[in-house]
Amino acid sequence: MTALVAAISGVYGLIIGSFLNVVIWRVPRKESIVKPPSHCPACDAKIANRDNVPVISWLLLRGRCRSCGTAISARYPFVELLTAVLFAAVGARFAHSWALPAYLVLTGALVALSAIDLEHYILPNRILYPADGAMMVLLAAASAGEHDWGAFVRAAIAGAIAFAVFFVIHIVSPKGMGFGDVRLSFLLGLGLGWLGWGEVAGGLFAGFLYGAVVGVALIAVRVRGRKQQIPFGPFLAAGTTTFVLFGEPIVDWYRHLGR
Repeated sequence: MTALVAAISGVYGLIIGSFLNVVIWRVPRKESIVKPPSHCPACDAKIANRDNVPVISWLLLRGRCRSCGTAISARYPFVELLTAVLFAAVGARFAHSWALPAYLVLTGALVALSAIDLEHYILPNRILYPADGAMMVLLAAASAGEHDWGAFVRAAIAGAIAFAVFFVIHIVSPKGMGFGDVRLSFLLGLGLGWLGWGEVAGGLFAGFLYGAVVGVALIAVRVRGRKQQIPFGPFLAAGTTTFVLFGEPIVDWYRHLGR
């Protein structure tokens, strides 16, 4: 059953990944994600259905537009494959839980937000607010299905606490953390809080740790200067995803160390 749910989630992830590419391109440019249909940014030619199959079409076209030959970024198949892999992992993790839809939504939102933050240094409200609302509804439904309203209350409290902590950090050091990261923290707190307080602490700490390690490494190899901005959203997303997928054994291991 777990393998079946993971496989179905992975296929679904390929399809959602294709849609996320549209979101990643259009939302920062304040364009509609519904109209017009997918088209080449260079020649504006409509992309035929046969050229819109996740990953496969990009490979068959050798990464170029059929109409004008303009190169198509490798980001497109990468996002599709990444979303498929993450969806499969989430499917395996929550195969027997009512919370599966919530964490698929969270994963898709974090993929889109991370890609946009890496390129544009923004975390759009057009993604954050719908994701917040969807998570609240889906986690409430999961709590009802599993007869555990305590998990939903904990998620809401964790979201509020994460927002408050990040808000204080932003006030103290506005150049070190943008307000988009503050808004993102509520979504992360929700997702981690439904799982447990250990996951909240571990997921947010992992985000800071990933950011610090990668930031120092980029400065060390002179890819970035000390005063250059590094988007923080992808690291927070990575930390949260780590503890959504593997938080339970990590938290159990840490607790056993303290005994």
